[in-house]
Amino acid sequence: MNSGDYTYIWRANDWPVWRYDLAKLAEPLAAASHVQGLLAGRLADVGMALRDQASLAALTEDVVKTSEIEGEQLNVASVRSSIARRLGVDIGALAPVDRHVEGVVEMVLDATASSQSPVTKERLFGWHAALFPTGYAGLSRISVGAWRDDARGPMQVVSGPIGRQRVHFEAPPADRLEAETSRFLDWLNGPANDPPLIRAALGHLWFVTLHPFDDGNGRVARAIGDLLLARADDSPQRFYSLSAQIQRERKAYYDILERTQKRSMDVTEWLAWFLDALHRAIDQAQFTLDTVLAKANFWRHWATTPFNERQVKLLNKLLDGFDGKLTSGKWAAIAKCSSDTALRDINDLLARGVLRRADGGGRSTSYQLNAPQK
Repeated sequence: MNSGDYTYIWRANDWPVWRYDLAKLAEPLAAASHVQGLLAGRLADVGMALRDQASLAALTEDVVKTSEIEGEQLNVASVRSSIARRLGVDIGALAPVDRHVEGVVEMVLDATASSQSPVTKERLFGWHAALFPTGYAGLSRISVGAWRDDARGPMQVVSGPIGRQRVHFEAPPADRLEAETSRFLDWLNGPANDPPLIRAALGHLWFVTLHPFDDGNGRVARAIGDLLLARADDSPQRFYSLSAQIQRERKAYYDILERTQKRSMDVTEWLAWFLDALHRAIDQAQFTLDTVLAKANFWRHWATTPFNERQVKLLNKLLDGFDGKLTSGKWAAIAKCSSDTALRDINDLLARGVLRRADGGGRSTSYQLNAPQK
């Protein structure tokens, strides 16, 4: 490592002139672009309704996981309902939503659906205000819709107990933010001189480095990355979630960011990691599309069969990937009905061949979907 006499890249003499070895990135760049094309081709063969469902699944995962990376757990049903309502996608009964869910959804949808619109300071402030509608991050009052002022000291990313904290990163001082963010936005809205996927990785890294808000910087950085990926795809619809992949590889993500911040302006390693993670995110989207298509096939097969509301609800949960084993007790709890009613619902579906008893029932019988006959 050769970082001269500075600790972080924003202190380098050539900041922010990003450098990278395009020859070393040729293979991961081509691989990511290839799987992008495969997914796009597959989506072109399905109808608009299924594309909408696939996009809904990807956006729901993106909103949930970008918050989960920061330790915030959002209700999946509320997120899905909020997105479905805004996109006009019919998912049946809508779950209640809260303002925290709505704020993250607003930011992600604005970033992706309006990706071609210029990114201004006011737009970023709007995203930030949406993330923190009460003006608090946890129990701490923060500046909302404004750059941080460092009144309580430098912006640092730390871990460990008080007194023995390890500083992973320190951001540029607040008095530089106006000039630094203006330069970043000029680049973001200016001509694209880098390959689109590399540009998405640079935008993500650049904003994380500036860390211009009191809180929420990671979520905004990932939204900027999504915006640039939407520009790269030339589509307002999203069908894969990089945030979900980052959550699956959270430790590696923070490790590569920390190493990058403490090196030179050559960010080839970060770009290679980003492209590989993107590749894996798109591969995962193929499984999501499989689920969407299987669900559509199931309901097409059983279209003429009447089901009650409880049965529809539980069948959809199974189709979306039920966590654990479905027992009559879980049916009763989820459907908010008696055990007898749950058993009647299940036995009716067993008789019709919609469900079957799972092998190795043990102490409690569980049930699985029967795959529709083609």
